[in-house]
Amino acid sequence: MRYFVGPGEDRTLDEEMRRELRGSFVPLTDGTTHYELSGPTDGELAVLVGGLTIPLFYWDDVASRLHADGLRTLTYSAYGRGYSDRVHATYGEALFVRQLAELMATLGLKHPHHVVGTSMGTLIAMAYTGRQAASVSTLTVLGPAGLTRRPPPQQLLRSGLVADFVARRFGRRLLEGHLRHNVRDPEQAAALAAMVLDAYRYEGSLYALFSTLQNFPLYSRHELFRRTGNLGVPTMLIWGADDQVTPIAHIDTARALLQPRRTHVITECGHMAPLERPRDVADLLASFAVSQNDWRQP
Repeated sequence: MRYFVGPGEDRTLDEEMRRELRGSFVPLTDGTTHYELSGPTDGELAVLVGGLTIPLFYWDDVASRLHADGLRTLTYSAYGRGYSDRVHATYGEALFVRQLAELMATLGLKHPHHVVGTSMGTLIAMAYTGRQAASVSTLTVLGPAGLTRRPPPQQLLRSGLVADFVARRFGRRLLEGHLRHNVRDPEQAAALAAMVLDAYRYEGSLYALFSTLQNFPLYSRHELFRRTGNLGVPTMLIWGADDQVTPIAHIDTARALLQPRRTHVITECGHMAPLERPRDVADLLASFAVSQNDWRQP
């Protein structure tokens, strides 16, 4: 798929622009990453990994509640999302796992930490945990992607020419439609769209999204779930009862493969539990972190 500048992408993400933006920035191998490391400096670290479209701001309410519970948080935007670089690269799993591992290493965050992933971010979080299991205290999986089969429209994106045409011609419309299905409440849906679409004014954003859809294995990831479940890392599974994006119908499969120590279904909640029900999510994360502190002790 060829790099392109999509309709409405009227800004260039550079150092001058970043001076006006909230958060911190660090250069990594593939590009500059936008991140925030905040909360009590002596608190245990929770690393919050976002999904297909979301910037780090998505976690704000959860992070603030975790800080009140004594946890430190690292939030960041994946390449092509938020205000991290739009890179001229293949947006596959290797790119995103490398970004997270390099971010942790560059910031000197080597001590045991809690890893939390949502949607596509669960796949990144699981792949990262598979490589860094010795330093991961707990893993939390929220509304995970990866348990459905690739639908016919997605199969068409395997063709570079088709993906390029669809992205340029219909990309923004498809993105806006996707965002409307993520949450139950119309006001929250509008707030989510405003948060996400502001970042999609930067050149290369739609390219990054569609390159991800083309190259990231989002479907039929049962083996990744199985390997993660066999790691022995204490795992918690959380799902919104009304999730229309990663349907809760797959929860029994997820439980069988992941072997989570805890499973929670949040009622009256769609796909984006951290946005829709931040208090519930933060309480579950803090409780799980505390309960598993001594899991590695003999």
